[in-house]
Amino acid sequence: MSSAEIRPVIVRHEEDARAESSTCGRRLRLISREDAASGVAAWAHVVEIDGSREHFHRRATELYYVLEGEGSVRLDGVEHAIRKGSLVHIPPGVVHSAAGRLRVLVVGIPDIGEDDLFFTEPPAGRD
Repeated sequence: MSSAEIRPVIVRHEEDARAESSTCGRRLRLISREDAASGVAAWAHVVEIDGSREHFHRRATELYYVLEGEGSVRLDGVEHAIRKGSLVHIPPGVVHSAAGRLRVLVVGIPDIGEDDLFFTEPPAGRD
């Protein structure tokens, strides 16, 4: 196999991932938009959810896999209980939020950029 045929691979550990705040809490960017040059088709973040504002994406699908904790996810106004081992598929256009103390692996297909994040209401305390 020539070097032109070698596909880039990424192995990243949680302790090496960049941590930052997000719409849903605190996240560790395991695979993210910075890795796009490597040809990744999606991103994967570990998110520590402690409540989130309702939002949606026009292009991206999200998969939530609950690693720890329990709570609920609200999808187009319907509340669903989730716990360790739950998987949630959120297609484009579905308004969603999460509540409870959860540690979730979130996979976005394709990468969810800031231009694909839409809120249903302004932040609390703003007109």
